[in-house]
Amino acid sequence: MSVLSTLATISGSLMALANFPQVYKIYKRKSAKDISAITYSVYILGALIWLLYGLEIKSVPVLISNIIGIIASILILTGWFLYGR
Repeated sequence: MSVLSTLATISGSLMALANFPQVYKIYKRKSAKDISAITYSVYILGALIWLLYGLEIKSVPVLISNIIGIIASILILTGWFLYGR
């Protein structure tokens, strides 16, 4: 793995992990009323496309960052369904 590939993996993962404080806040407060379900739905769709592309080109950075982002977004949408509507 090249230096740039390693940096891309770290950067992409950190960007995807940035959603987890929101996940924590939703479940701790049991409130997601200000969350946009459309935003996270669109993000999941886009991340799924990137995930498929990452599989096609066999790119670990693309795969890891999008898997983490999808998991975080699914947790946020689940919180929205439970506490935000």
